Order: sequence, then structure tokens, then C-alpha cells
Amino acid sequence: MDTPRKPYLWEALLSLLSLVVGIALSIVKFGTEPHIAMLFGVLVASIVAWRCGYNWKSIQNGMVQGITNSLPAIIILVIIGILIGVWIASGVVPTLLYYGLKLLSPSIFLPAALIICAVTSVATGTSWGTTGTIGVALMGIGDGLGFPLPVVAGAVLSGAYFGDKMSPLSDTTNMTPAMVGTDLYTHIKHMSYTTGVAFALTLIIEIVLGLSYSGGDGNLAEVQQIIATLDGTFWINPLMLLPAVLVIVAAYRKVPAIPGITAGALAAIIMGLFLQDGTSLAGMLDVSYAGYTSETGIGAVDDLLTKGGMSSMMYTISIVIAAMMFGGVMEKTDQLRVIVDRILQWATSQGSLFGSVVGTALVSNMVLCDQYMSIVMTARMYSQAFRDRGLHPKNLSRAVEDSATVTANLVPWNSGGAYQTATLGVATILYLPFAFFCWLSPIVTLIYGIFNITIEKSEDDPDSIQDFEPAGEKTD
Repeated sequence: MDTPRKPYLWEALLSLLSLVVGIALSIVKFGTEPHIAMLFGVLVASIVAWRCGYNWKSIQNGMVQGITNSLPAIIILVIIGILIGVWIASGVVPTLLYYGLKLLSPSIFLPAALIICAVTSVATGTSWGTTGTIGVALMGIGDGLGFPLPVVAGAVLSGAYFGDKMSPLSDTTNMTPAMVGTDLYTHIKHMSYTTGVAFALTLIIEIVLGLSYSGGDGNLAEVQQIIATLDGTFWINPLMLLPAVLVIVAAYRKVPAIPGITAGALAAIIMGLFLQDGTSLAGMLDVSYAGYTSETGIGAVDDLLTKGGMSSMMYTISIVIAAMMFGGVMEKTDQLRVIVDRILQWATSQGSLFGSVVGTALVSNMVLCDQYMSIVMTARMYSQAFRDRGLHPKNLSRAVEDSATVTANLVPWNSGGAYQTATLGVATILYLPFAFFCWLSPIVTLIYGIFNITIEKSEDDPDSIQDFEPAGEKTD
């Protein structure tokens, strides 16, 4: 059999466009999930590969290698689902929420809203869940205090997406490092440099902005009701923060993510069995799989705490598998390399390379209409380029999450923007200028890349680089 030829640029772009157009039609026009459209992209990429002379075995090996590269992330996602469920049932998450809401003060409403949403999102690992519960309550309070709703929405979203980036419970935070070949805690630690700057700037802006509005005492009854419900349903005590502290200490001591997170889940189960009334081992096992169901009768509390479990992660896992099948074929048959090489002809400097990553992530959020797709596509496109230039994968994972995760809600037709508009009752275009953290993050990460700030080489931290075999390399 003849040696397969290198794909033409138009052939590689055809595969990519089949994925982009399919996902866009599925989400925007038909209102369906993107999974089948992604498999259609796999089909088109496979046909293009066959046209270039690859046999089915090689194409299939590309799919398998792509999925294999994602298996560490899939394992962590499963454990994270279990962790979320047992942390709620044992009282860890309710305790974090309780103390977070205690920070609320009408005199500093905007920075307080930012911090509360950040604490909630870190505790739960979800920006959507945060805005849909605590965020909605804060919107009502802000309206009563006389704050313009777009301003309040900006503070809520800034805090919510801080947690979506930095929480070890977040699926995007777990997915991104796995796509480029580094570990969870290395990714979070490296993100703290840029995220800390963006969040600090946002906090300063919110403080200054809050002083320009005259706020009264407002009606804090809804927040007080949430606090009282949490206190009446769970045993709230600083002792319940120990499982969270254990996970943080494990991360600091560089314990691998899987055993570190598992230890946090087991500690929560043990504490829940002894400290929370009505908690049984059978109940904890059920929560581990199916998630926790809150039945307090208070909508805001029930919506926030009904989540978790292994089954809750299957949607994200199926997206990862389909995306990695596509990425695997694209890499194995050099289609992705053809596209990236054309981009890298322009991105000759380190600054332009980071600019390409940020730009690709932003454009992906606009054309793929989903932050997961933006993360996977951008990470897989540039993972080998960063390695070829001796840059540690954590630089890429940080840049991707600094740009892809936080900007999805700034695009009106993206699933993130559509959800936040429907949830908060403010048009995307109106809250966009006030979602400071969301548009400051890509700016900060771009500046860091251009001026070589905290940009590390692969040899600086080799132990945190995970095995990563591009599907384009021979594996059989």
C-alpha cells in the first residue's frame, strides 16, 4: 500500500468545518445536544483521512489514542461527581455556602456579591449552578438596593466564573489540563498567577463602582432564609471544612489528583455518618452514584444542592470521548497539523503564539457555541506546538482556561451566554461591560505570555508533565 499523503489545507478545514457547522446547527437551530454532530465530524474527518490514503486501522487507532489520552480526565471526572454528592450530603458544601453568605453586607454589596459567588462556585464547581441560585437571589437584593441590574449581573458572573476556573470540582478545570498533558493541581496553581491578578483588579473595580451608587438596607430576607434553611437542615460547624482542607493540603503536597480527591470524599463520608443526622452508609452510596437530592422546600436551596454523583458527569464524559475521537483522527492523519502549521507561520514569537491560543479560544466560543468545545478544540490544536517549543503544557492549559472558560457567557448565542441571560434576566450585551473578570482574564494571560511572566519551560517542572502521545505518531 502506498504511503498516505499529507492532507491539503482545504481538506483539513473541511473536517474542521463539518464539526463547527454541525455543532452550531445542533445547538443554535435545532436546540439539541452537540454529541451526534461531533460524531458526524468524526465521520467527515475519517472520510478525508481515507481520501489521503490512510486505512481503517490507522484511523481507528487515532480515535483510540485520542480517547486514551483523555482517560485520566475521565477518571477524575467520575471521582469529582462522587465527591460533589458526598460533600453536599455530609454538610461540607452547605457549610461553605453558609459562611460565604454571612459575608454579605449592604454597604459593600458589589464586592460582597463578587466574593459570595466566588466562594459558592469554588465550593460547588459550577458557574451555572451559582448564578441560577445565589446569583438570582443577589439580583433581587441588588435591585432592592437600587443597583442597575447589568452591574449586579457583572459582579455575579465575575465571581461565578472565578470558581468555575479555580475549583477542583469544576469539570472544565479537570478537562483542560488533561487535554494538554499536565495534572489538575499544577494547572490550578499555575492559573493562580493570572487569575489572582484578574480577580484582584475586578475586586478593586467593584469596590469603586459600588461607592458610586447609594445603597439602602434593602431586603435581605431571601438570603437570610437560605442561611436559616442551611442551618436547620445540616449541622453547620467549621469542623465540616476539614475535608476541603484535606484536599487543599493534598494539592499543596503534590499528592496526585485521584488519591487526593478520593481522600477528601472518604473523609466527608466518615464525618457525615457521625455528624449529620439521618445519614447512613446506604444513603452515602446512593448519593455517590445518583447525586444528592435536596428537599427543604426552599427553591433556591434545593436548586443549589440537588446535584453531584457519578451519573451527573456522564454528559461531560461523553463530550470528552466524542471530542477526543475527532481530535485523535485529526492528529493521527496530520489534518490538525496542517491547520496549526499555517497558523504558526504567523505565530513565530512567544507572544504571537499566546495570541493565537487566546484568539482561537474566543473564535471557538463564537462559532462552536459551547465552552467545552472551545476548550477541547483550542487545547488539542496547540498542545504539540507548545511542546515543540519547549514550553510546559501548564502554560497552554492556563491560557486556554483564561480565555475559553470565562468568555463563553459573553457571546449571546453561545450556550453560556444564552443560559446566563435567561437566568439573570439581563441581556448579554448589557452585562458584558460589567463582567470585568471574564474579559480581564484573557487580557492578563495574553500580557503574561507576551512579556514572559511566569512562563515556564518543560524542564522547569518535568514531574508534572503527564504522558502524552499525539495520535499522529505511530503506536502500532
